[in-house]
Amino acid sequence: MTDYRRYRINGGTYFFTVNLADRNRALLTERIDTLRESFRVVKEAHPFEIDAIVIMPEHLHTIWTLPDDDDDFSQRWRQVKSAFSREIAKEEPISKSRLRKQERGIWQRRFWEHTIRDEEDFRRHVDYIHFNPVKHGYVQKVSDWPHSSFHRYVCLGILPEDWAGSDDEFGVDLE
Repeated sequence: MTDYRRYRINGGTYFFTVNLADRNRALLTERIDTLRESFRVVKEAHPFEIDAIVIMPEHLHTIWTLPDDDDDFSQRWRQVKSAFSREIAKEEPISKSRLRKQERGIWQRRFWEHTIRDEEDFRRHVDYIHFNPVKHGYVQKVSDWPHSSFHRYVCLGILPEDWAGSDDEFGVDLE
């Protein structure tokens, strides 16, 4: 097994990509209320801030900031995935490997994280999150996707409702 090391900083801000195991399912948007409740329960027990988020049918992107004395984002993701999975009927195919480990087959085992380095890095990742539904062809305008923190950014006056962004604007393919 690969010895994968994650870079951790107490109170750090991190960008994450988390995927369903079956990228052909739309489980995250179909069960958006279950996913929201899973986040709420975990945040209550292990606080963190969701700085930006977009929920796509089969994956999500988010930026979290952890408390000053905490760097354990892995535990939080384990708990979010577990809380969500407990509420989903057991109908997904499960590999022999997952059966041996008594795992469900809903989520990919790992997630991708990136430690946010500075304000510019934060802005680029927030823009990437908000533009993601357009990038994947789900909507023509960012404001048309309902499962995004973009709407909170508009309400707070951080972004205009007609903000468009573009793939070229980000300068790097973050997927």
